[in-house]
Amino acid sequence: MPIENVDRHYLRMPHSERGMVVGLFGGSFNPPHQGHALVAEIALKRLGLDQLWWMVTPGNPLKSRNQLAPLAERIAESERIAADPRIKVTAFEQALGVSYTANTLARVKARNPHVHFIWIMGADSLQTFHKWQKWQEIARTFPIAVIDRPGATLSYLSSKMTRTFDFARVDEDDARVLWKKPAPAWTFIHGPRSGLSSTAIRNGASHDRAE
Repeated sequence: MPIENVDRHYLRMPHSERGMVVGLFGGSFNPPHQGHALVAEIALKRLGLDQLWWMVTPGNPLKSRNQLAPLAERIAESERIAADPRIKVTAFEQALGVSYTANTLARVKARNPHVHFIWIMGADSLQTFHKWQKWQEIARTFPIAVIDRPGATLSYLSSKMTRTFDFARVDEDDARVLWKKPAPAWTFIHGPRSGLSSTAIRNGASHDRAE
């Protein structure tokens, strides 16, 4: 999507202050839904975050872009459901020209050396995490909080990422101090789960149009 079609505000990294604890929640959000909002809410509460950057990506390299909605549309929908003022909707990856998480996190770390970041991901992403480019480098960049998702509660038992970094697991009860742990460090956070999924919503919309 041409960069000029998105408000310039969203193409800059959100402002943060020295010493802040900031969650990084990235995804295509195609479309965003209340399940995403629930993950963000749980992360804010359980991790003690000062901010959560809701990072709307240009596209997932592991997924087809055939059904990908325009970036501006996904940003607007994200703003609509991300009600907490600590949530900062952003699409700075578009301006950076990066599409791989490892590259994004390296840029974030370089530009914000005095901020404590935590990478946030849904448990449903664990099974394919080892297919992400430089996935072990991601795990060694920032601590990771894995938020429970329907059908994925036990995913940490079998995923390659969690087996590889089993030694770095932090007890869920210590989630609020995860930011103090040097990476690799990760925790699995249980909590309320939403059955909503972007794929199901897109398929439902396609079905409605067909009728």
